[in-house]
Amino acid sequence: MANQNPPPPLKAVTLTHVRYQKGDQIGHLLAWISLIPVFISLGGFVSHFIFRRELQGMFFAIGLLISQFINEIIKKFVQQARPETCALLEMCDSHGWPSSHSQYMFFFAVYFTLMTNYRIGNLFRKQMWIVGFVVWPLAVLTMYSRVYLGYHTVAQVFAGAALGAVLGGGWFWIVNNLLRCHFPAIEESAFGRMFYVKDTSHIPNVLKFEYENARGARKHVSYKRSE
Repeated sequence: MANQNPPPPLKAVTLTHVRYQKGDQIGHLLAWISLIPVFISLGGFVSHFIFRRELQGMFFAIGLLISQFINEIIKKFVQQARPETCALLEMCDSHGWPSSHSQYMFFFAVYFTLMTNYRIGNLFRKQMWIVGFVVWPLAVLTMYSRVYLGYHTVAQVFAGAALGAVLGGGWFWIVNNLLRCHFPAIEESAFGRMFYVKDTSHIPNVLKFEYENARGARKHVSYKRSE
């Protein structure tokens, strides 16, 4: 006799599985905005490691990973359900408090703001307008999108935002007060030498430094490419 047991239910990968009501242009826009954490992770930090390999950027990414790990632990411990709209979104099998998207974006916004304020890496205080007009609005819109699209309640996104802000500020303090003194050792380690990992946070103007050294290298025979 053939097995009559129904097949197990399918589960979607939720990394980019964002739904919105058909014909809702605002929902369509917010669906893309809610994917900003994915774009930052894959497009931003992966590209940063390939092309820059700055320790400040690496520890920024590590902090975000730790933040998301903490988010998963809290969700499993609290086990607060998502709103009723999750039934239409096929998201009822995961918990909603706190919102991981909101936590990610507010961690990113706080950390990025502090890096800009303290002029770390390629960032300068004169670029603070980027923080005010780009980073923070995107963080708020991401938080709003999770409520608008029905994935979270207002309380869940505010909890995620608050936790992300606290963790972002705390991790920035840890990196720049407790870990930064070890950056030279990481640079000189086998890992640092193999992957050309560096720290330029002690250089006041990295762009000017790299520009002048690139120009100077043109005149130095040992730096010229072989034809």
